[in-house]
Amino acid sequence: MPSLSRLLTAVIILTGANFAFADEPLHKIIDKHIAAGHPNFAKQSAPLASDEEFVRRVYLDLTGTLPTVAQLQAFLADTDKDKRVKLIDKLLASPGYARRMMWHIDVMLMERGSDRKVPRAAWEAYLVSVFAENKPYDEFVREMLSSDGSDPKTRPAAKFFLDRDLEPHLVTRDIGRIFLGRNMQCAQCHDHPVIGDYKQADYYGIQAFLNRSFLFPNPQVPTAVIAERAEGDVNFTSVFDKNKKLNSTPPKMPGGKVIEEQKPEKGKEYKVKPAPNVKPVPTISRRALLADAVTSEENKAFARNIVNRMWAMMMGRGIVHPVDMDHGNNPPSHPELLDELAAEFVKQQYDLKGLIREIALSDAYQRSSETPVGVEDPPADRYLVAIMKPLTPEQFAYAVMQATGHTDAERTVLGPKGTEVQLDARLTPRVAPFRNIFGRGGEFADNFSATLDQTLFLKYGPAVRGLLPPRPGNLSDRLSKLSNPDSLADELFLAVLSRLPTDEERNDVAEVLKKSTDRQKTINELVWALLASAEFRFNH
Repeated sequence: MPSLSRLLTAVIILTGANFAFADEPLHKIIDKHIAAGHPNFAKQSAPLASDEEFVRRVYLDLTGTLPTVAQLQAFLADTDKDKRVKLIDKLLASPGYARRMMWHIDVMLMERGSDRKVPRAAWEAYLVSVFAENKPYDEFVREMLSSDGSDPKTRPAAKFFLDRDLEPHLVTRDIGRIFLGRNMQCAQCHDHPVIGDYKQADYYGIQAFLNRSFLFPNPQVPTAVIAERAEGDVNFTSVFDKNKKLNSTPPKMPGGKVIEEQKPEKGKEYKVKPAPNVKPVPTISRRALLADAVTSEENKAFARNIVNRMWAMMMGRGIVHPVDMDHGNNPPSHPELLDELAAEFVKQQYDLKGLIREIALSDAYQRSSETPVGVEDPPADRYLVAIMKPLTPEQFAYAVMQATGHTDAERTVLGPKGTEVQLDARLTPRVAPFRNIFGRGGEFADNFSATLDQTLFLKYGPAVRGLLPPRPGNLSDRLSKLSNPDSLADELFLAVLSRLPTDEERNDVAEVLKKSTDRQKTINELVWALLASAEFRFNH
């Protein structure tokens, strides 16, 4: 049964109320902190993005795909002063939001690793359900860290551990990086030589929650589940210690208090005692203590890390950047803002959708990506202009399918009774080739440069080329029926780049069509040229 406070939070989101209960909504507070972070912010920051730029950006960020031509034109024609607010709320309430978050959180948690023990379809369905119901982030993480994988209904939640084979150092490292924003890999063998905040004892304090856990019956079995012993502590030595002193630590979060463990009575250490082919179940589970310790309000790093990651998803870089290097030597660009976001996130019951909504409503998010005249090389961490973000492989795939009209054509095939779930089932198989070619940059790609195989994929690959020929309802089919070159150019640019063409671009399209000896082939190539452009490849 959800608590009253969680129910009230759900009502707030459904009614579009502000995330903050203070006199000012959080998005206004965001803008004040961003403006205060640069001495000449008002003069050097870009204005708000045009409606064309905004609508493309927000569709990609909140649903993972482009608006249709009809959706774009309806937004551009709307004169309501609150139309951006209404669009944000509409997209957050759409099935596309859960799909987009599923893609992003999957990469955050699993980093495009192989699906060893939990099939991808089951994992993705689980994530979609989490974000469709807007499950509080702390509840979601507790599910993942406490599930043992034995119940088929909840097994997908255990993928974080199961698909890492519960390898102690891999899991310790990734808990620190992914849930706490601290990449402490270098603290495995000694205190970090450069970062004073990362101590070897902190590394093993995390591992102490898990050193008793193992895969049963063994890691090689695809159906293995997580089991746990009732005894065992972690011991470690520093490679720099000439005396090789053996150290030990109880379970604890970095910088936090030692976790108080109840000691079961002698002879009652197990609910299910170890035996051949029997999964042991201890009376006291350290792994259950981990789930509570990570998500505890006392563990400030938990909320701080996820709001920083959501900020990076929406804004193109973290307030702490890189997002897994939160330490005293790498201070936040806007420390007060990060503190305020984290505190408000906890206050609002770990509501990811509410947090994302407030970021999307801010002027900081809605700013143009075009650098103002007279401003040279604006520092990215001041957010004077919107940061250009390369599309993720999943966004790229869905954007290509929408731009070419493949999505519209598939929707037509399904008919008026077709659902978004059915449509996704038809589109999802086409995502894999894009993941294989473009899925090498992890959760965030700081530097984007196209590789030869990516260039060949776009130029010759069937995943893109196969969507160009006309079929009922797709873009090439629509364009082939337009005799006026200006109308054709308008439809082409609206569909692919979510904007109208310039006069020069209209003239270029007309000139190419005039010289063409094969009109349909030329139309197909015009569509391809825009798909292969840098403008299409980035969210800006």
